[in-house]
Amino acid sequence: MKPIQLFLIIAASAISTTGAISLHKRQDGGDPRVLSLGLQRSRIQDPVAHDRNRLRRRSGSIDVDIDNEQTLYFFNASLGTPKQSFRLHLDTGSSDLWVNTLDSELCSAASNACAETGTYDANSSSTYEYVGSYFNISYADGSGAAGDYVTDTFRVGSTKIANLQFGVGYESTSDQGVLGIGYNANEVQDDVVGKSTYNNLPAKMAADGLIASNAYSLWLNDLDSDTGTILFGGVDRAQYEGDLVSVPVEKNGGVYSDFFITLTGLSLGSTSLGDDLALAVLLDTGSSLTYLPDSITETIFEEVDAEYQESEGIAYVSCSLASESGNLTFKFSDPAEIVVPISELVIDILQVTGRRPSFNDGSDACMFGIAPASGTNVLGDTFLRSAFVVFDLANNEISLAQSNFNVTKTDIVEITSGGNSVPSATAAENPVSAESGIASGVETEAGSGAAVVSPSSSGMVWVGVVTLVLVFVGSLA
Repeated sequence: MKPIQLFLIIAASAISTTGAISLHKRQDGGDPRVLSLGLQRSRIQDPVAHDRNRLRRRSGSIDVDIDNEQTLYFFNASLGTPKQSFRLHLDTGSSDLWVNTLDSELCSAASNACAETGTYDANSSSTYEYVGSYFNISYADGSGAAGDYVTDTFRVGSTKIANLQFGVGYESTSDQGVLGIGYNANEVQDDVVGKSTYNNLPAKMAADGLIASNAYSLWLNDLDSDTGTILFGGVDRAQYEGDLVSVPVEKNGGVYSDFFITLTGLSLGSTSLGDDLALAVLLDTGSSLTYLPDSITETIFEEVDAEYQESEGIAYVSCSLASESGNLTFKFSDPAEIVVPISELVIDILQVTGRRPSFNDGSDACMFGIAPASGTNVLGDTFLRSAFVVFDLANNEISLAQSNFNVTKTDIVEITSGGNSVPSATAAENPVSAESGIASGVETEAGSGAAVVSPSSSGMVWVGVVTLVLVFVGSLA
């Protein structure tokens, strides 16, 4: 892994008073308060055995440096005094930071499963404080963790955040700690236990004045790139083309809890796949693929000559599709739209033998970046790489622009709460509200171990990170 690239510039901020996102260099002539963390991609050779779904299952309604394993994004940081190092999966689909402890059955096994990602020892930290023994989280693949909520000092680079609350997995079925950066309403403490919310990482950074607003932007770069960026409290205008367009986040059960926005149209080249969709879709960095309704994916599969393997939930296409032109255009409230090149949806994969899988005619097979949704429509990494996205939790807005791939310059501005007109962010015209796509979610059952999750009567199934190890016997039928 490359070392983190970090800078944190703090000065007095200009204050605005209304509700939309505002981007400022700093009216007082100072530098913006932005925490910039580089992204690094670390590829997994065998993307079905490493299957991880990181979107947290919720009860009730529905529920600086990052590197990427296939499309898993990790945040390198430390906890405690003295420092204990961790590699944490960055996830917009959940809201709790949690880490493993060496005392768990999983991490103490002879396989040493948690060695690479780190384990936490509360007794070794002079800044540790106990909060309560009610941390219990689960994910769509059945993995999860249970144990204590605690607070301790969190560090990334030279930046220190004191008294950050997180979970410690004394019982765990996942070797990956997770840094959830979603809404506070999606925290286990609030959603499962019924206690008041706490300030998770982005909210704590805003409360402590390290950034001016509870907002961050994400630039994953293209499929072939090994670099990208997350900016807490800022936007890099060099990383996108055109203007940022802001669309509202959809409430769920009257509460802002997940990053749902409304997809209004979709087309593949000149073929319309829907002009008046009004479909709620979830923006989730924890999902490798993009998941859309069956009627849409069936048409896409026909157009790109994809073979869908129902047993695996994956479609395969000829690897030669990556060299062909064509785009999939996602439309949101006018004028927001993101164009995803077909080449960005063709994912090269290897069998355990080190070879690509093949079709019956002997041609190489690649994984296709879109799959049928089993309930929740998700715009995952195969969409997000083509978009520059600002997650504005303070004002409940998502701002989108077309990604500018492989840019080398920077033009960083600060995000502040306010509605002053700026050329970098404009509100969508007549925002469309979702008419479908937000359903009742799944219920979380408390247990002595990691949380057990069962689907609700609605049949909804959460999806999140899907990092797939493909094991083929013979060729694709």
